Amino acid sequence: MDTGSNSLPSAPDGVKRKVCYFYDPEVGNYYYGQGHPMKPHRIRMTHALLAHYGLLQHMQVHKPFPARDRDLCRFHADDYVAFLRSITPETQQDHLRQLKRFNVGEDCPVFDGLYSFCQTYAGGSVGGAVKLNHDQCDIAVNWAGGLHHAKKCEASGFCYVNDIVLAILELLKQHERVLYVDIDIHHGDGVEEAFYTTDRVMTVSFHKFGDYFPGTGDVRDIGYGKGKYYSLNVPLDDGIDDESYHFLFKPIIGKVMEVFRPGAVVLQCGADSLSGDRLGCFNLSIRGHAECVKYMRSFNVPLLLLGGGGYTIRNVARCWCYETGVALGIEVDDKMPQHEYYEYFGPDYTLHVAPSNMENKNSRHLLEEIQSKLLENLSRLQHAPSVQFQERPPDSDLGEAEEDHDGDETWDPDSDMDVDVERELVPSKVKKEIVEPQLNGLFQDDQRRSGEHLRVSDTAVAETCMKALDISSQKADEDNVKVEQNTVNDLTK
Repeated sequence: MDTGSNSLPSAPDGVKRKVCYFYDPEVGNYYYGQGHPMKPHRIRMTHALLAHYGLLQHMQVHKPFPARDRDLCRFHADDYVAFLRSITPETQQDHLRQLKRFNVGEDCPVFDGLYSFCQTYAGGSVGGAVKLNHDQCDIAVNWAGGLHHAKKCEASGFCYVNDIVLAILELLKQHERVLYVDIDIHHGDGVEEAFYTTDRVMTVSFHKFGDYFPGTGDVRDIGYGKGKYYSLNVPLDDGIDDESYHFLFKPIIGKVMEVFRPGAVVLQCGADSLSGDRLGCFNLSIRGHAECVKYMRSFNVPLLLLGGGGYTIRNVARCWCYETGVALGIEVDDKMPQHEYYEYFGPDYTLHVAPSNMENKNSRHLLEEIQSKLLENLSRLQHAPSVQFQERPPDSDLGEAEEDHDGDETWDPDSDMDVDVERELVPSKVKKEIVEPQLNGLFQDDQRRSGEHLRVSDTAVAETCMKALDISSQKADEDNVKVEQNTVNDLTK
């Protein structure tokens, strides 16, 4: 029986979308530790809502093929990946120097199954990119992904492996230009840093800026070398509401789409920018947050939707369920159906929650200044860069391999999804936390801590990305290369 992977027509553009959705039923079992605000259980809660709202039957549902060592090493350093693979809670005391070197231990703790968790969420994002590259869907969704802080050689901000960078590298095999948009409340520093010196990836991040983690993302950070003006940062203050957010988002992204003309878009939908988030200080409604998804969808460009932050987990599940409906072009009811996590959503048991009456510290004058500055930067890009290819690198096996497996390795989209859901959604190790505990001092630092200025000098990051792509299609003039390298070296001193 054909379940119809094509979505229903959406109201604004009336175009059906074929949506691929990646989900591993084990993802909710991973546990960062007591009191830690990052809870993978929110992914299982999201999936339960999708199942009981009947959205799964409108999508191709895939269990991600786990990313392998060599897949992760397309961006991350070999020794860092080897460390993540080998470290366990039982052995971590024997590796204190490495823990410090790779920034693992506090915000990014060692927990049972850490490496499997990384393989799972990275596999979903790269698998989604492979599906988009092969025109097997119009929109790919991996709510377990979007961990945008991870660096080439270190963990950061609850993120260990940067699945976004890996997915963009995969998309660049097929598309000359890829746009990355980040609506998490935190700056997308890891992704920006990875592509800071290239004109093939434009990064646009809307985030809280000031005395706030990770401390990067100034409006003046615009990229370097070939990448100059290809990094856009939209620094915001507390309490921004839907109207103010869209005042910036739509004109800026509209101009980006016009000037940059990406072949594919990656949208990181961090839900910590919602009103009432445990670590956040914005005041977006779920509809306001989802309007960004709706706007990106309207351009009819291959779209990868990823998760990210979000620490009031009942609202995270609400948001990503609603945004899956937006991707499909289906308006879901506000009244929530009964399901196994129904008690999380009391006392109203509705999908939407009203924003608070907190003060919006973003004045219209400030917003106009930011908008004007960024549109001016975009006006400096006369046309989209052209890229010559030698030979297209081979596709990653992720996503394609799943079609060769039988049984539980993947979910057949033509099967009875309700049966699959009942089988896969039995809670195991995850402890329900209906009343979320107060933050301890360690994670309150997330609100206060400011990081170092973005390291423009880390050219090794950009070199890793370019080597992974094999895109050195034009013969370089050695003298020019030496001059450019000397410039970079001078900058690092």
